[in-house]
Amino acid sequence: MTARRILMAEAVLVGGALLALLVKEWPGMVREVRIWRMVGLRSGSRPGHRSVPRPG
Repeated sequence: MTARRILMAEAVLVGGALLALLVKEWPGMVREVRIWRMVGLRSGSRPGHRSVPRPG
């Protein structure tokens, strides 16, 4: 086998493994996204940031 064929075979194997992992973990990722939406987390914001009144 040539080096190019070996690299292609390795790429196919790694791609297949990553795809299998993604398919296996998909339900958990969907659940996490739903939790983030319910909590209202956004990038750069703290939870409950708007609901805390300022003293004074």
